[in-house]
Amino acid sequence: IRRLTQTAAIIPFSSLRKTDPKHLFTFIRDEHPQTIALILSYLDPSQSAAILSALPQEQQSEIAKRVATMERTSPEVAHEVQRVLEHKMMTVVSSEQLQVGGVESLVNILNMVDRAAEKSILEDLENEDPALADEIRKRMFMFEDIVKLDDVSIQRILREVNTKDLAVALRGAAEDVKSRIFKNMSQRAGQMLREELEFMGPVRLKQVEEAQQKVVKVIRALEEAGEIIIARGGEDAIIL
Repeated sequence: IRRLTQTAAIIPFSSLRKTDPKHLFTFIRDEHPQTIALILSYLDPSQSAAILSALPQEQQSEIAKRVATMERTSPEVAHEVQRVLEHKMMTVVSSEQLQVGGVESLVNILNMVDRAAEKSILEDLENEDPALADEIRKRMFMFEDIVKLDDVSIQRILREVNTKDLAVALRGAAEDVKSRIFKNMSQRAGQMLREELEFMGPVRLKQVEEAQQKVVKVIRALEEAGEIIIARGGEDAIIL
């Protein structure tokens, strides 16, 4: 098995066998017919068929004949052709301008940072560029946004949230958030949560923020799973 693996590793053009044939065609269509024939001989037959079909009709038969009559080729020659082709492809890719950054990119990053960093960044942005901060907030879901969810959505979320995490998260929550949470709990569960809050000892702000972040992660996970839809821009969520 080891020998077979080592042999496969040195087969020319093996690294291109998963490349889209349309992409490959763009780079080899202007090559010499013998070079194209050499490349097609090493690619997966399905790739070679797609490339051959895309070539001008007057070239197809010539290249097909060259493939059929091709005998042994030096591995060094094949690897050199591969090296030149890969360099050509990489040069074009690196010269293209990729779409990076933007509001959506920052939102994805902020969704992964801890609660303290998220708050600090948004507060700084609010001071420097209120419009940008507002746009980011519209695309994010934060702990305080629980009040914007409908009751059925909140009930679905509460089934997934750890009770202790919820209790700690509510220690630093506004009254309207607490009210919506208790409204969507059974009388017994609500009473237990109130007792948990009442007898809870001192809690550091960092612990509260971490607990709130855990709740938000549950909400985002439910959204990603398609179980709730959070409309961005302040609209209510929709339960599926």
